[in-house]
Amino acid sequence: MKTVEELEAFMTSPSEELVEDLRHLYGDLMILGVGGKMGPTLAKLAKRAFDQLDSQQKVIGVSRFSSGNLKEELEAEGIETISCDLLDDQALQDLPDVTNVVYMAGNKFGTVGNEHFTWAMNAYLPGRVAEKYSNSRIVAFSTGNVYPLTKVTTNGCSENHPVNPVGEYAQSCLGRERVLTHFSHKNKTEMLMFRLNYAIDLRYGVLLELAKQVYQGQPVDLTMGNVNVIWQGDANEYALRSLLHVESPAKVLNVTGPETLSVRWLAKEFGKLFEKDVQFVSEESDEALLNNASESHRLFGYPKVSVREMIEMIAEWVKHDGDTHDKPTHFQEREGAF
Repeated sequence: MKTVEELEAFMTSPSEELVEDLRHLYGDLMILGVGGKMGPTLAKLAKRAFDQLDSQQKVIGVSRFSSGNLKEELEAEGIETISCDLLDDQALQDLPDVTNVVYMAGNKFGTVGNEHFTWAMNAYLPGRVAEKYSNSRIVAFSTGNVYPLTKVTTNGCSENHPVNPVGEYAQSCLGRERVLTHFSHKNKTEMLMFRLNYAIDLRYGVLLELAKQVYQGQPVDLTMGNVNVIWQGDANEYALRSLLHVESPAKVLNVTGPETLSVRWLAKEFGKLFEKDVQFVSEESDEALLNNASESHRLFGYPKVSVREMIEMIAEWVKHDGDTHDKPTHFQEREGAF
């Protein structure tokens, strides 16, 4: 893949499994916070799956749409758009009622120094959304950051592992889950907490960050020595298919790839592809932020895009100076300061 158009076509081509699942999903779909890194491709993936079914179900994307041309881009794909500041309660209440909601709105980067906004977005707003959409199915994006660091040899935290978030961002994300779960109990709303670890796109993510460091001859930091990743297209597919697995009280689902990946190994693999020596700084800890997503693999199968494919695609993307979002992941952060 050499262009963003080719990349997005690849990420938004629905699998047979997704199409078959959505055949059993009734009602329109609204994506709250569609303007983030994953929202646009999730919306396009859903629309193309509905199109394959010749369904009249709508895909509606909600965002502030305060910059860029995303609104026009989505509408060109047949996705309805609504410009809305979700923290404006009247604007939230004016949104149409829908059967299915994927809740992606939130704040992470820039939390330090702006903690009040992060808590408003991540812990206050979910309650308002849950009240507005009490009769809907809701899949709410969350994060593996709600778990503590765990021993690399333990294969990560499963859904029943005690949470212990580090830092205000992760604490506010647990706040989101707790508030939503409260309303799931109160209103019998069927929900699923989608605890995602490190979705990978050619334009953003842990693997791109490592690839660029190796390609540019920068030392690779081993502070967080092991990671989980999943291709963004696979994560989006899991999110849409999760609408058929919502429960009340709310279900929790870890989502990531099946491997615990060594950052040192990943960097060396990029070094081989770039024919470059790799320099490292610091040493690996025996603990890392890791998810065990075996339950999502049981429900949906293993991700269709493998780690090897991701490494090779990203290496080619970097070699050809492909477009990036130019945003660091801060995956090395161990103190929760984002």
